[in-house]
This record gives sequence, C-alpha cells and structure tokens, in this order.
Amino acid sequence: MQKNTSIHLAARPASGPITADLFEVRQGNMPEIGPGEILIKQTHMSLDPAMIGWMNPDPESYIPPVAIGEVMRSSGVGTVIASNHPDFNAADQVSGMFGWTEFLVSKGEGLNKLQPGLAPETVLAVFALPGLTATQGLYGFGHPQPEETIVISGAAGSVGSIVGQLAKADGLNVVGVAGDDEKCAWICEELGFDGAINYKSDNIEERLAELAPEGVDIYFENTGGTVQQPVFDRMNAHGRIIVCGMIADYMSETPAPGPNWIPLVKKRITIRGFAMPDHLAEAPALLEKLTPYVLDGKIKFRTHVLEGLEASIDGLNLFFSGANRGKLIVEL
Repeated sequence: MQKNTSIHLAARPASGPITADLFEVRQGNMPEIGPGEILIKQTHMSLDPAMIGWMNPDPESYIPPVAIGEVMRSSGVGTVIASNHPDFNAADQVSGMFGWTEFLVSKGEGLNKLQPGLAPETVLAVFALPGLTATQGLYGFGHPQPEETIVISGAAGSVGSIVGQLAKADGLNVVGVAGDDEKCAWICEELGFDGAINYKSDNIEERLAELAPEGVDIYFENTGGTVQQPVFDRMNAHGRIIVCGMIADYMSETPAPGPNWIPLVKKRITIRGFAMPDHLAEAPALLEKLTPYVLDGKIKFRTHVLEGLEASIDGLNLFFSGANRGKLIVEL
C-alpha cells in the first residue's frame, strides 16, 4: 500500500534558525475517502514568512497557532486522484490550505478549482497569497496616486515584487529595498522599478535622498529592521505606511524599536497593519483587480523551487538569510 508522508510541528521555535527538531516527519497509510470527500495529491507547496508566526503560541495573533502535533500549515496546489464529491472529479487541479503533507482528504471547503493548464508556480506566486496580499495592501490601504513615491522593503520577495509592479503600472515612482546587488538589479532591470537600495551595503539615508528627493508618500513594509527608521524620516504629510510583515524581527530576542510618534501627528501619517486572512472574503474582487495587470504582461515573477517535502524545514531559513530568489515553492 502506498504511504503518505506528513510533517508535524513538534516544538515551538526560540530565537535563531529553524531546526529539524522542531518537526516530526511521520509515515502513515494512504488516507481513504468517505461520502462527499475527495483525495488530493499535493504537487506544489508554498513557503511563506507568515509560517514563522504560525509556529509561535502568540495569543494575540490574527490566526490560531499551529498546535503541537498538528500538520504544519501551508497553502498548496494539488490534483484530485479520487472523488466522492459532486463538484470535483479525478484529475481536477485544486488549491487550498493543504499543510505539509503529500496526500490529504477534503470535503471541498476552502478549495479553489483551477483553470486547466494554469501552472502551479503561477498560482502560488501570483494568484494565491502573494498577489492577494499585494493587491489588498496597496489598493485597500495605500490608496496610490500617479507620480507619488512608494518605497517597498523586501522588494524582491513574492509580495513586494508584485506591489512594486502594480505601483509602477499605475504611474508611481517605485523604490525597492533588497538585501543584495543581484536582487536590486532584478527589480530594476526586469521588473521596472525606478531605483533600488541594498540595505546591507548602501547608505540608506543617502540613497533615499537620491531616489526619493521629494519624500515618500507610501511605505510598504515587509521586513522591519534597519530600513524602517530612515524611510519613516522621509515620509511626506498624509503619507501611508502599510505594515505587511516584519521578518527581520520575527525571531529576534530584541526587536528593533519603532519610530517616535511625534511625526505621526505633525505629518498626519496613517499606519495600517493587516493580515490577509481578514480579507479572504474579498479574494474574488482582489483577483478581478489583479488579473488585468497579469494578462497585460505587467506582472513578472520568478520562483525558487525546493525538491521534496522535507526540504520545507530548512527552506524556512531562507527567509532569514535572504538567499531565496523569488517565490519559495516546494515541489513534491
């Protein structure tokens, strides 16, 4: 009988890198389906920075943490291999929150049936959480206007790269912040950003003065850390700061202190933190907004593919090192 491999959270992470002892790899029998259920073979799985937060027992988090012993949470794409459900047939391609497992049983709730021929990489890199998050953050809270300046941290990441391309297509001056010269070159030469800052080697204040001489109207925050204060200092009156992620501080024993609030009053700046699970009901409208940009060729992406389910464990550390090149995906 064919076996099923799954990976379960075994312990909560402390500061520092993600290690194998935080997880338990289990081998089980192939799950069987009952009435109204479908069996899915997951083929591609998304790795996202939010997973670091899901592993921690934060009682104030926007989503319950993954319980000890549970399959690690993640979204993915798979193929229906058996169905007792009237809305799904064998060979249908579907996406949803599948978790770190090769096979799973579903009653169809929360599943999206994909168009035939749509590549799993495109789904996970554009039409899943990255594209939804970028669209909701930029348009739902950023309210971009032509000729404004937007600065995006984590600009070469799956969310930041889409935010920048949407903003550029809408006529904004787009400045991206990334962690190495290759990423900076990619967002400028391939994605069309107006400028880039390597936060590890550039003088951030000087580069911001060059690339945003009239100040910053929108700051899309994905990382936190050393980038935050210099951008905050250049915010214009009535500027908008959208806080999507803080990967630089997620596992830090002493997170970087936030800016002083006096400029918020003087400049009437709006700061909005958000998490995509609050807005999943709006996904159809967000996709309706995003899709024309994709069809017009205004959204490019690249993927960093890891092979095999167990590659997920060390793969999470790529978010801390910045060694990933594009949307992190695990191919099963």
